[in-house]
Amino acid sequence: MSNFPACPKCQSEYTYEDGDNYVCPECAHEWSKQAADAAGETARVYKDAAGNILQDGDTVTVIKDLKPKGSGGVIKQGTKVKNIRLVDSDHDIDCKIDGFGAMSLKSEFVRKV
Repeated sequence: MSNFPACPKCQSEYTYEDGDNYVCPECAHEWSKQAADAAGETARVYKDAAGNILQDGDTVTVIKDLKPKGSGGVIKQGTKVKNIRLVDSDHDIDCKIDGFGAMSLKSEFVRKV
């Protein structure tokens, strides 16, 4: 099997090499090898519990009750969290929750609104 990168537009795995470019036969997208090397294959994609892709500034809801360490309260299921920030850490999301302040959440416990 080939070791060509997946298409950045449609994520197809059937890309092929054409001179100094990669080509996707499914969506006809072309991109240079230098751009693929510069982007690297380390770009992390953050997904919520339902598989939706998360981005900075999204609004999410908590899908289960969470008991933060060192806090006496519980973040209830259905709590809406606005303006999230994605970070590359053991917890994927940095945010502020009313009544709790600054928090770090895992993306597996939220759903995009």
